[in-house]
Amino acid sequence: MNSIKEEIKKRILVLDGAMGTMLQAYKFTEEDFRGDRFKDYPTPLQGNNDLLSITQPEAIKEIHAKFLEVGADIIETNTFSGTTIAMADYNMEDLVYELNFESAKIAREVADDFTRRDPEKPRFVAGSMGPTNRTASMSPDVNDPGYRAVTFDDLRIAYKEQAEALIDGGVDLLLVETVFDTLNAKAALFAIEEIKAERNIDIPIMLSGTITDASGRTLSGQTAEAFLISVSHVPLLTVGFNCALGANLLQPHLEAIAPKTEFGVSAHPNAGLPNAFGEYDESPEEMAEQIEEYLKKNLINIIGGCCGTTPEHIKAIADIASKYEPRKLVVGV
Repeated sequence: MNSIKEEIKKRILVLDGAMGTMLQAYKFTEEDFRGDRFKDYPTPLQGNNDLLSITQPEAIKEIHAKFLEVGADIIETNTFSGTTIAMADYNMEDLVYELNFESAKIAREVADDFTRRDPEKPRFVAGSMGPTNRTASMSPDVNDPGYRAVTFDDLRIAYKEQAEALIDGGVDLLLVETVFDTLNAKAALFAIEEIKAERNIDIPIMLSGTITDASGRTLSGQTAEAFLISVSHVPLLTVGFNCALGANLLQPHLEAIAPKTEFGVSAHPNAGLPNAFGEYDESPEEMAEQIEEYLKKNLINIIGGCCGTTPEHIKAIADIASKYEPRKLVVGV
């Protein structure tokens, strides 16, 4: 099977859609989240989506398969909150290795099944590494600007455990995503570089930031270009943006970085902006039409969907993407 580094030169690769959106349709109860194994667990567990890789693995398999059936090339593991820092909310820090390992194994099994059926279109597994629920460069306390709820080293250690488990479970690449604080991302990248050196491996990395509002900056205050500059010391497969914005509002930020990097560029925007009920209304056709503007301007190497995106959205995006050449990787920028 070709590596993703080879495939990304041949075509625009399609990333999957929103795991959380898909899981909501199952309407899992507290008992469903617990399963037999965690029946008597002392903490409420509903909402801990990563846990479903252990208690409801068939649902996770189904969701991966639905995205692959409509043309996704890359599926993300169900591990967005898979660090000790995020799992502390559920008193499940001790489960972090198992959660990531099992999630990676599930995704690997489904991806391999699809690749076997169509070897000309290899399918890849991205180990999803979310931002955690703390920020290393800002204080959560307005009365104490110097306070930090987490240190760089806390994050490095947490991310290292997650990344090692994902790699052991068989992922093809690591996706450090929804980055709202670049210092958090740097801790993740540092941890991955440590693992690469210790294991003598070269695992590709996708890095995806989040522009949080109309100011065009990340939560920690960087513009798209500043974000790019501050992470470009690490060899990345792609750099790009996801979440927070719909496809049309994300476009100017992709235009800001695409001419300035030799890395691939990725995007997985939301299905528009949320409505008053926090739901996403943008249709697959509307979203694909906006994403076609990226493709016409040659901005993208990997395209997918974030909040609110279903297999129908990913199918519409994949159909459009198949008509365009990938962005050429600029050397020597």
